[in-house]
Amino acid sequence: MLNQTIRLLRPQILLAGMLIIFVPNLLNGQTKKSTSIYKQANQSVQDRVSDLLSRMTLEEKVGQLSTLLGWEMYEKTDNGVVASETFKKAVQERNIGMLWATLRADPWTQKTLETGLQPGLAAEATNAMQRYVIENTRLGIPMLLAEECPHGHMAIGTTVFPTSIGQASTWNPKLIKEMASVIALEARLQGGHIGYGPVLDLAREPRWSRVEETYGEDPYLNGQMGIAMVKGFQGESIASGETVISTLKHFTAYGVPEGGHNGTSVSVGDRELHQSYLPPFKDAVQAGALSVMTAYNSIDGIPCTSNGYLLNDILRDDWGFDGFVVSDLGSISGLKGSHHVAATLEDAAQLAIDAGVDSDLGGYGFDKNLYAAIQSGKVNMDVLDQAVARVLRLKFEMGLFENPYVDPELAAQKVRSAAHIDLARRVAKESVVLLKNENATLPLSKKLNKIAVIGPNADNIYNQLGDYTAPQANSNIVTVLEGIQAKVGKDVQVDYIKGCAIRDTTQSQIEEAAALAAQADVAIVVLGGSSARDFDTEYEETAAAKVSGTKEGEIISDMESGEGFDRMTLDLLGDQMKLLKAIKKTGTPVVLVMIKGRPLNLNWADENIPAILDAWYPGQEGGNAIADVLFGDYNPAGRLSISVPRSVGQLPVYYNYKNPKRHDYVEGSAEPLYAFGHGLSYSEFEYADLNIATEGNAQDAKVKVSFSVSNTSEIDGEEVVQLYVKDLVSSTVRPLMELKRFDKINVPADKQVTIEFELTSEDLQVLDAKMNRLVEPGAFKILVGRSSKDIRLEESFKID
Repeated sequence: MLNQTIRLLRPQILLAGMLIIFVPNLLNGQTKKSTSIYKQANQSVQDRVSDLLSRMTLEEKVGQLSTLLGWEMYEKTDNGVVASETFKKAVQERNIGMLWATLRADPWTQKTLETGLQPGLAAEATNAMQRYVIENTRLGIPMLLAEECPHGHMAIGTTVFPTSIGQASTWNPKLIKEMASVIALEARLQGGHIGYGPVLDLAREPRWSRVEETYGEDPYLNGQMGIAMVKGFQGESIASGETVISTLKHFTAYGVPEGGHNGTSVSVGDRELHQSYLPPFKDAVQAGALSVMTAYNSIDGIPCTSNGYLLNDILRDDWGFDGFVVSDLGSISGLKGSHHVAATLEDAAQLAIDAGVDSDLGGYGFDKNLYAAIQSGKVNMDVLDQAVARVLRLKFEMGLFENPYVDPELAAQKVRSAAHIDLARRVAKESVVLLKNENATLPLSKKLNKIAVIGPNADNIYNQLGDYTAPQANSNIVTVLEGIQAKVGKDVQVDYIKGCAIRDTTQSQIEEAAALAAQADVAIVVLGGSSARDFDTEYEETAAAKVSGTKEGEIISDMESGEGFDRMTLDLLGDQMKLLKAIKKTGTPVVLVMIKGRPLNLNWADENIPAILDAWYPGQEGGNAIADVLFGDYNPAGRLSISVPRSVGQLPVYYNYKNPKRHDYVEGSAEPLYAFGHGLSYSEFEYADLNIATEGNAQDAKVKVSFSVSNTSEIDGEEVVQLYVKDLVSSTVRPLMELKRFDKINVPADKQVTIEFELTSEDLQVLDAKMNRLVEPGAFKILVGRSSKDIRLEESFKID
């Protein structure tokens, strides 16, 4: 009976046995899938990083650190855009983890309005690349896409803001934070994850080609602008889908190259490094910046890309930086080819990664060279794993494993929206600096009969946009001529002639321009410089433009500024001075508007022209913004963030140089023509009632400063109040004065506003002879005013 029962149950037993064997196998499969911890959003980022690292091959790890040039990675088709074969090959053969400048368009990339991508197509392109990587690689690790974002996302159809030197001239960090959030949104909507910027190098060498990319000469102002940019870029969360990772550039002391030669050696002492060049980066790191880019230069003989003291000891150990470090383009191979501190590319890769570089911009510094260095034992696997982990962590924190794609329709709708255009105009207005306004020449009346608009930058789209700008549709940009025409309407005759080019002298129309000016009520002359690249420009591997000679009969481009275009003089080039002098000679009132990327020689203009505006490179709304200022619809409140020298023989000429005070030269004054912080208004302001109250001692000092500002005119105005500190006696040599606080305040006509600032011990510290940072008891002086040279109130106080 028992055997019969067994026979009857055999099919069920067999099935049960099969289930016993099969189900655990099925469960094991599910368990294996679920134990891919890196794919589980509910796991900690650290656990996901560790799990993914444990699964990666050496080739996959090295590939994650390669940031290739991105504009060859897509192809436009009749139906849209797809990932290119170049991209697929790079993914399959090199396991790449990042791309740079995928959406960049300019003469270097050879991407035009026709061959590049509008925002909707850009989003489709980045989606196509992400999809290929996720669906066609063993581990499905999404890409990080880095984009240039210094004054707008460097892509077609985006909003173009003033360049950084103009942004700093606003002296308005709140506005710059708002601007940065817009730049981040526009980049992120198109599939970008990293925004290169801000540039925090101090610009104390105006012959250097990249002054326009900086916030000027002062550590404190640079730091405040850096904080604003980082917070605007990264927002409350980098996983929001509306923000990007901020990459600080260029670490460090890049802006003071000897002779103004871009990327060459820098000789600064350790004390000066810590007192001047590092603080803006420290401020931005403490604000949460998640990426830092190395600089091309060397400091005291050590290239920044192989400087472990900078990248490990200071950045990570002292400041607690927990993001990743990326080399500047080609700077790893430059350890061999430029600095000659490495005999082979393998040695260069070893020097860079051991010094703390995590990512290779360009993709040819690490790649097979780092792989070989690890295989030969020159680089420890732990060092590689640490670098890869830093990159992977941010991919997880951005939520890219869960949300790798963007919405092309949103990109098409929101990039360069009406609100963003309005913001570009606001930033441009606030960046304009009124350098001179003799006899209240400005603002101009809108009821003039005839206005002459003259000059090479009066109606030139690209000359007013600055370097690191993609091609933009003409209708997206408002030139100075167009801004003036829109402002005064059809009832006022506005005549235009170019007059001359920036550099070329074969196009000049000086007699014709003078004749036009002679018939006008006022001549608005728009001169300056340009960093607009053209398709005839040749480029270095680093994307810097080559300065080359011209053939006989060939037209010289306007470009005299922008990466690679360093200057010997600061004079206006070409026939610009001839043009200005000829127009002045007509007797017609002249207003000079400067559009440029660096301080230029304005000595003659300052002596002879009654009104001078400095607009830097004001971006797409520059024409409207300049017209707003010229005709009084906006009361100018911009202030210089960099001193304007009288001669290159004065250089360096920054305001906060170290004691002793400089004496004049045989030929003239040692003072700049226009000082740091200078800028006029249509209003008049008076300062009074300075009060200083101190609390605590050297270890925990608090210094409360208050004063009043009165608008004594009939015009509402904004004033930039500036507070400087002077250490009267210190154990090491200190600067003459240092900016420590500022604020941009609105003061209505005939009203008074009280300003309050508080300083702490940190604002009074000195680096003593043993490099200890401390407050030394003794006397200090507070100086309050409208610029570093226009001090209205001062008083001393003591710290016990």
